[in-house]
Amino acid sequence: MLFLRQAGTPGTRSACFPTDEPADAASLRKAASLRKAASLRKAVGPRKAGSPAPAWTAAVTWVAPVTAARQTAAALGCEALDAPELAEADAGRWRGLPYARVAEAEPGGLAAWLGDPEAAPHGGESLARLAARVARWLDAAAADAVVICDVGVIRAALGHALGLGPAATARFDVAPLSTTELVPVRGGWRVAHVNRKVVT
Repeated sequence: MLFLRQAGTPGTRSACFPTDEPADAASLRKAASLRKAASLRKAVGPRKAGSPAPAWTAAVTWVAPVTAARQTAAALGCEALDAPELAEADAGRWRGLPYARVAEAEPGGLAAWLGDPEAAPHGGESLARLAARVARWLDAAAADAVVICDVGVIRAALGHALGLGPAATARFDVAPLSTTELVPVRGGWRVAHVNRKVVT
């Protein structure tokens, strides 16, 4: 299963809690260039000599139910299906706010959210609930799939594959339009790569 982090948004650049917003134009142009010059399969490994040019295809392409993920899929020429399970954790009243502003206004709440995976001081969803939701979806989904979503879901998938909690997975760097691949193995998943830039 190949995860592609969706194109960046104004909130990505401003270090804000996730909200549903359009991708920025520059990031979408980069996604469109990937459609012409590369593929998710090429990101995983070189194609065999004489094989047809790779395409952004898999048995199914899933997207998080947000504008930026859908726009990324469209820029890549993918027909994608929404999966509500691939949404970022609901940040409640912090939705769309800069992290720095929340740290200043609610330092105790932010510390609780960062230190306790079960905490949801913003009134939304805890990171533990996000992790459990993504794990259930991952184990039920077909492995031959492309998944276009944001960073929290990718980190949760890595956590499920590696048996790590949200605090540990927060250390994974996952850039916009990078790929992360999980391969099914007996009893779970193997991590093939993390945060790989697609070669254009």
